[in-house]
Amino acid sequence: MTGNSTLGIIGYGNMGSALGERWRSRSRIKVFEKDASRIAALAPETVAATLDALCAEAQTLILAVKPQDLDSVLTRIKGSVGHALVVSIAAGIPTAYLEKRLGPVRVVRAMPNLAVRVGKGTIALCKGAYARENDVAFMQELFALLGRTLVIEERLMDAVTAVSGSGPGFFFELVQQMPDAEWDAFARNSFIPSLTVCAQKAGFSAEQAGLLAAATAEGSIGLLRQTGMPAAALRDQVTSRGGTTEAGLKALRENGRLEEAVKAAVKRAGELART
Repeated sequence: MTGNSTLGIIGYGNMGSALGERWRSRSRIKVFEKDASRIAALAPETVAATLDALCAEAQTLILAVKPQDLDSVLTRIKGSVGHALVVSIAAGIPTAYLEKRLGPVRVVRAMPNLAVRVGKGTIALCKGAYARENDVAFMQELFALLGRTLVIEERLMDAVTAVSGSGPGFFFELVQQMPDAEWDAFARNSFIPSLTVCAQKAGFSAEQAGLLAAATAEGSIGLLRQTGMPAAALRDQVTSRGGTTEAGLKALRENGRLEEAVKAAVKRAGELART
């Protein structure tokens, strides 16, 4: 991205703001957000008055709204984004669905987790039918400012949602009664090996599974230490009502096995996916 290009972010909640804060050192950021309280601290020149104005100006558009709010946004921007690279971080929304709604646009799908807030996130990427390889390479470079990136096949997106997206919630659940001094040993000796096996069973290669598991644990510990928040509070931030983490936590509490938690989260991700 050149210094003269604009990166537009639609939605400035927890994830959108985390991306914007990390990216503003590299590019010109423009934001559209309906909730004025979320953008009150931003400079006026950073805020777009309307979605149309943002679409006209941005060369890359990040869709950082909740899945339930996405359809209304897609309806509004259809016809205005043919020139742009569209990047969606909405869980359960395939690239084909976005292309069906927007037309033959360049789409990259990303699944970042909560640890992007502290620069220790895990971000999985895949490209749509019309995106180019250099679009994915560009987003890899941009997301590398927030943590580790991994390019995967889209068929694995439900699995990555369960492993690295919900994984921090499972880690926080397991360590909430554990002293800080024991987190690293628990991650090294128990959580990472177990999550690696879970990721392989979900369809990842041994190398991918090991990377995802290690990065998920590292990011979770980074969040605990850098935010100073209790594990239970961070767990609640990862857990959306009716989402994959909630489903996985229910299974984890019922039988105490991480494998069952990941299986339940994968199943829920598939149920939430749109076609």
